[in-house]
Amino acid sequence: MGKRIRITHVPTGEVIAEGPTGWGITPFEGNYYIGKEHLRTGGFRSTRIPGLCFYKLLYVWLDFEAPDGTRTPRLGWRYVAPNPLFPFIWFRVAVPGSHPALRVERLDEG
Repeated sequence: MGKRIRITHVPTGEVIAEGPTGWGITPFEGNYYIGKEHLRTGGFRSTRIPGLCFYKLLYVWLDFEAPDGTRTPRLGWRYVAPNPLFPFIWFRVAVPGSHPALRVERLDEG
């Protein structure tokens, strides 16, 4: 059937996101853009540190804080003034697929 992705915070084992690939969790340029309904944690906190991508536009960095207090700085980001040509990035939490504190699993549904 479909493909699902599970993203786990390795130091704590907390599942950050789980959902279907595509609109639910969108892989793009080695990163994962997570729809709100597939985010499994409330641990992301805005740093208010801005960033600029020349074609995706303005974002803020997000620190991650696990329930046990473990913090991972700048584990993600969220576009706050996104390019309208990329609706899959609009206001979603994004994480890098290659970050050492993350494990990305591709799961088969079926």
